[in-house]
Amino acid sequence: MANGKSLEYGGHALVWSGDWTPEGARKAIGGAARAGYDYIEIALLDPWKVDIALTRDLLQEFDIRAHASLGLSPATDVTSTDPAIIAKGDELLRKATDVLHGIGGKELCGVIYCALGKYPGPASRQNRANSVAAMQRLADYAGEKNLNINLEVVNRYETNIMNTGLEGLAFLDEVDRPNAYLHLDTYHMNIEEDGMEKSVLAAKDKLGYVHIGESHRGYLGTGNVDFDSFFAALKKIDFQGPITFESFSSEVVDPNLSNTLCVWRNLWHDSDDLAGKALRFIKERY
Repeated sequence: MANGKSLEYGGHALVWSGDWTPEGARKAIGGAARAGYDYIEIALLDPWKVDIALTRDLLQEFDIRAHASLGLSPATDVTSTDPAIIAKGDELLRKATDVLHGIGGKELCGVIYCALGKYPGPASRQNRANSVAAMQRLADYAGEKNLNINLEVVNRYETNIMNTGLEGLAFLDEVDRPNAYLHLDTYHMNIEEDGMEKSVLAAKDKLGYVHIGESHRGYLGTGNVDFDSFFAALKKIDFQGPITFESFSSEVVDPNLSNTLCVWRNLWHDSDDLAGKALRFIKERY
């Protein structure tokens, strides 16, 4: 297994539920299991609200695993030059790591290196240095629990730190931790990359996590993403997973994340139909 990771397929919790209440958690975990996924990716935007024991019980009941993702906010932005904001970011990331460990997950991913949202200008050298230092602290903390961190490369409207896989790899070189990996997302790659192969081939065994999302965030194969090229590149590097299907619609809303990601359109109504077709789409190609 490359990277010590295993090939597994997952669905993002927001395909089924906009919250992690007992009802929302059951709906999401049950939906992912019914669709045939190996794991569910839980959005730990507020990890203090996650009932670890309940989540573990549900995962066991439905015989499914979990990984986790999150994005930081301006109040927890580790690129900040305000030490108090950086400390809040560190606190959030450590708590998310604790929750992930508590539910038996191994992969923490997402925009964990800055605030998720549009910045008014480019990152300064200090902003970048603060982000690198925060990821070093997080990787060390996660490593003590045998967890990996995966830094998601997103488009220019959601970060000013790194927008292409090559920029992400340069950032990882600075972080320089064995359990820190690149996280690529086809939705963002479709916006920023010059093709869907180059960053994958360059990443090789530093690619630790993948999001599969369509150009409009809806049903796979109905937008503009060149999935054939992307999956061909994954095969060339023998990518071993995890692979998460990610989709957003105003049908299922987490108010904070939906507003940040500008999810205004209702791209689907039936979560189970969407999720089942997505898994078949992915497995036909990888």
